[in-house]
Amino acid sequence: MIYAFDSFELDAGKFELRHGGERVPCEPQVLRLLFLLVAQADRFISRDEIIDVVWNGRIISEAALSSRIKSARKALGDDGSSQCMIRTVHGQGFRFVGTPVHMIAAPEARLGGSPPEVPPTNRRSELRPSIAILPFEIPGPASHKACWAHALPHDLIVELSRLHWLFVIARGSSFQFSSATADVRDVGARLGVRYCLTGSMKDRSGGGVDLTVELSDTCDAGIVWSERYPIEPHRVHDARSTIVADTLAALEIRIPAHEAELGRLQNPEQLSAWSAYHIGLQHMFRFNRRDNEVALGLFDRALAIDPNFARAHGGLSFAHFQNAFLQYGRERDREVAKAMHCAEQALRLDALDPFANLNMGRAHWLEGRVEAGVAWLDRAIELNPNYAQAIYSRAWSEMILGNSEACQRDVDDAMSLSPIDPLRYAMSATRAMSHILRSEFSLAAEWAEKAARAPGAHHLIGLIAVSCHQMNGDAASARRWAEETRKRAQGTSQEDFFLSFPFVDPAVRAGLGEALQAHGF
Repeated sequence: MIYAFDSFELDAGKFELRHGGERVPCEPQVLRLLFLLVAQADRFISRDEIIDVVWNGRIISEAALSSRIKSARKALGDDGSSQCMIRTVHGQGFRFVGTPVHMIAAPEARLGGSPPEVPPTNRRSELRPSIAILPFEIPGPASHKACWAHALPHDLIVELSRLHWLFVIARGSSFQFSSATADVRDVGARLGVRYCLTGSMKDRSGGGVDLTVELSDTCDAGIVWSERYPIEPHRVHDARSTIVADTLAALEIRIPAHEAELGRLQNPEQLSAWSAYHIGLQHMFRFNRRDNEVALGLFDRALAIDPNFARAHGGLSFAHFQNAFLQYGRERDREVAKAMHCAEQALRLDALDPFANLNMGRAHWLEGRVEAGVAWLDRAIELNPNYAQAIYSRAWSEMILGNSEACQRDVDDAMSLSPIDPLRYAMSATRAMSHILRSEFSLAAEWAEKAARAPGAHHLIGLIAVSCHQMNGDAASARRWAEETRKRAQGTSQEDFFLSFPFVDPAVRAGLGEALQAHGF
């Protein structure tokens, strides 16, 4: 895939930038930054998202980010003063603002040439992603840590096998390799997998150990995600469940995100059902009307290729839910019916898919049956105990039903399991409302501010910020968010808010309504 704009071309296949046909020298991180900005020119990209993609989520300095932005601008003949290509969105991130971007097929595809040989890993991942988990590396002489070499990978294989969207190679095959000696490209070729998870444990000076886990793409040996877990002395076994849960939650986000990026490199006319689905997820989680429409089209496309693709039906349910919940100018009753119908279709095809159960639970919200939806959310969590979005959704239900303690417990678990979740803003907003239920207005305002400022936050989150600040006695901050909310969605009313947030407790509704009324809602 080639992204063309002005006299520039960003060639994904060759991973290079060209100007007037001539290659422009760029560091790999600068190229990754350019691909991120140009491929998503329709929206601003937050600093956190840039760090997540370019630096794999590692902690970096502000100077490092500024340096890469400066280099990217220089490569495009831009600078920080004119910002004719890359514009700074102050306090939030950056946005590509050059001429419209056109996607064109790579030359070999346009000329009808033979496609390159597709390795076995790609053929399998057209159906669903696949992974092999290798025994971990435990350097040094045998010790009490030696059992970890097989115990932790075994636990991960068992838990990941519960995720129906992921094909997990059995222990008998993957344990023929070792994290210490295996070439992940060889693992991919011999086992036919797209991903490989490896780990190594090292003693730390002063006691304790560090466990490093890496997820690699077996096609190019690139690292998709990595994490280091410091483990204190005599707490090795206590940390086992935490490491398994954290790793599962990370893979739930990182693998689909990587699949979507791989899909974007394909000719749009040749997308597989799986690629179309994952690109649809990326658009869906941007939480705006335009991207939601794109997501609906991509899910429909996936189902045109594979009508029995349960997760694509689930994606349709999620996107129709969003149309109804955020009131995107459609017939709400029609969107509610479609959200429920698509959730039912997903469950019919795969009753054990946590995503299908999640969507059935959320569809009940739209029909005003929040309590009935909790049973489906419980089922999703039973199927995948580390499913952060289902745990958050149950917290939202508890918030609406007025159960502040259960709400806080679940939302804290969800944020702990998935610190970079696309629904992070909603989790923070739910935490804010749990404090409203307890009349803890200062804490409510603090969490509401985080929620409203987070990437992806929609206009209803702005109304939560208005009400929390007003109830905390901070009319100036409430007024600021009232003005911002009207910019995002003119004509938003108190009725819209309570249609999407049908609080059961009349006192809670009255307090929120009074706060919103004070600012003209």
